[in-house]
Amino acid sequence: MKKAAVIYWSQTGNTQKVALSIQKGLEDGGIQASLYKVAETENLDFYDFDLICLGMPSINWHPPKQVEEYLKGMFQRYKKEDRVKVNAPILPGKNALIFCTYSGPHTGIREAIPVGKYVGQFFEHFGFTVVDEWYILSEFYGSEENNTMGRMGNIKGLPNIEDLERIKDSAKNLAQRL
Repeated sequence: MKKAAVIYWSQTGNTQKVALSIQKGLEDGGIQASLYKVAETENLDFYDFDLICLGMPSINWHPPKQVEEYLKGMFQRYKKEDRVKVNAPILPGKNALIFCTYSGPHTGIREAIPVGKYVGQFFEHFGFTVVDEWYILSEFYGSEENNTMGRMGNIKGLPNIEDLERIKDSAKNLAQRL
């Protein structure tokens, strides 16, 4: 049975909700999926899994500091272990899914895309194939204005049940394709 690690960092609970939906969808699709918070992954080895799913919110067009430090630490670890190679050869069967929650009050999804691209580069350097980047519109906690008057319209309560069900179904489909 294929194995996946669903790793996430969440400040408000939005990214956690998405991570749980991804885990459930992967399991429904026949993959053994374990859920981890970034802070719980000190001894985790990405290469022990067929699929790494890493999720975080977009904060000012960047991943949170905790996620960036985590990825830089993994990069240094794998570089010391000689797993980061010149020309980043693709390792068959090693895949990554990047998922990013965002509110985008100013420019919408374009506030999140730089996060997905940046994070994906770490996995490509590790030899993983980035199978997809998922961007999930989410409520902006602490600002009525950013929730109701931004470019994305009223985003209160997102991701909602329907969004999470779609994410679960997408994860199930991904699992069946791998």
